[in-house]
Amino acid sequence: MLAKLLGATLFGIDAHPVEVEVDVAGGLPGIQMVGLPDSAVRESCNRVRAAIRNCGFEFPPRRVTISLAPADRRKQGAGLDLPIAAALVGLGDRFPAGGVGRCLLVGELSLDGRVKPVRGALSMALLAKRLELPGLILPAANAREAAAVDGLPIYPVERLSEAVELLRSETLPAAAPISPPPARRDRRDACDYREVRGQALAKRAVEVACAGGHNLLLIGPPGSGKTMLARRIPSILPPMHPSEAIETTRIHSVSGMGEQGAGLLADRPFRAPHHTISQAGLLGGGAIPRPGEVSLAHNGVLFLDELPEFRRGVLEVLRQPLESGWVAICRAMQTAVFPARFLLVAAMNPCPCGHRGDPARPCNCTPGQIQHYRSRISGPLLDRIDLHVEVPQVAYRDLTGENPGEPSSSLRFRIQKARRIQSRRFGDDPRRSNAGMESGGLGIHCRLDGKCRDLLESAVTHLGLSARAYDRIRRMARTIADLREAPEISTTDLAEAIQYRSLDRRLDWGRA
Repeated sequence: MLAKLLGATLFGIDAHPVEVEVDVAGGLPGIQMVGLPDSAVRESCNRVRAAIRNCGFEFPPRRVTISLAPADRRKQGAGLDLPIAAALVGLGDRFPAGGVGRCLLVGELSLDGRVKPVRGALSMALLAKRLELPGLILPAANAREAAAVDGLPIYPVERLSEAVELLRSETLPAAAPISPPPARRDRRDACDYREVRGQALAKRAVEVACAGGHNLLLIGPPGSGKTMLARRIPSILPPMHPSEAIETTRIHSVSGMGEQGAGLLADRPFRAPHHTISQAGLLGGGAIPRPGEVSLAHNGVLFLDELPEFRRGVLEVLRQPLESGWVAICRAMQTAVFPARFLLVAAMNPCPCGHRGDPARPCNCTPGQIQHYRSRISGPLLDRIDLHVEVPQVAYRDLTGENPGEPSSSLRFRIQKARRIQSRRFGDDPRRSNAGMESGGLGIHCRLDGKCRDLLESAVTHLGLSARAYDRIRRMARTIADLREAPEISTTDLAEAIQYRSLDRRLDWGRA
């Protein structure tokens, strides 16, 4: 006797179909599983046996062979429990060959037959939609997440017996209505820029960075407000495009970080890993690749506080995703590709003690200590950060003033207007920003008149700017012009963009 059902497994953030075949033959009772299963899949034999019996079905007391095809793709996770168990139950009374049997089944089983939630339900739903399957049978706890895929019938089940009853139906029943996910607390209400006193230049730099998707480095002494500025960035970012929300939710779901019973993520992610993080933790990796912090920050913010305290080898792996917007993790049999398009925001002190250049507090660091501290950040990495902004200590009159700072709502309004201009500019992909403008678009969207060209030539000559910095200044100038809704870049826009390259202007940065 032979039974076939369709399951799925994850690799990276993508789901791949797995044809589950179960055959029963004569011989000593036992289970043999083939098709490159990992330990979680091999252990499913014990879970499936107990779940079948505790749901009132009979487990075949003969030699059972379970094949997971394609045989050359490694299978991982407990999501194949449900199709394996349902196929074993279906050996005695064959399931109808109609549409129900062609549904995709996903779910982990407990010993009493309950269907437990799995990681990557949204990726599974996207797979079923792409394969034009008639429906998706999955745990009830994952239903709201999968329901984000329009036009796919969702059949949530809570026990193995419910899935078997559904598969025994002659025709595909109407999909159960899925209620919308509960509203999530908007993180923008938690922190507001009105709480930031002074630091007008730093707040302007944050506005430019968020409006154009430009990377930002804040440099200043301890207590000057660098972390405070960075942690309020989610309060001024524009809302996610629907396609961005699906991409971001997929990554968090595969990582097991999705909120159970919720739908798509509403807020852009803000990730702030500790400086002791490893390369694999930041970039992603493992025997079966999992997303790292750069991918968990996709479509959001990656905040690296105390930047020089990160190991240099860890920081250097950022260079490729900052340019390409994705990370490839290569393994012997397959390569996992994770999206990693994020806004990098970093903060650091000017020296180990943090007081170099502070007129009120003397710096006690030796030249060798300062040079060693700064050399932890390579020139190629600094070149990929668009804005270098100094954040001085806040004056006492600003701290005690009665007038609050500009609220996040005002900043967000201007940023959204600038993003709408960019959306019209890059109509082929409304998610693109000026920071991701291709080189070919610079000549079209970043045209400079004679005065602007003279100013930029002087900056490149005297500051020794690289070709990458030259292009990034033009992109920043385009963003500054968008903030004032100007069709052309002016010398004022260009001068402001040049001033944000403070480390290029500071000729003593590489020396103590």
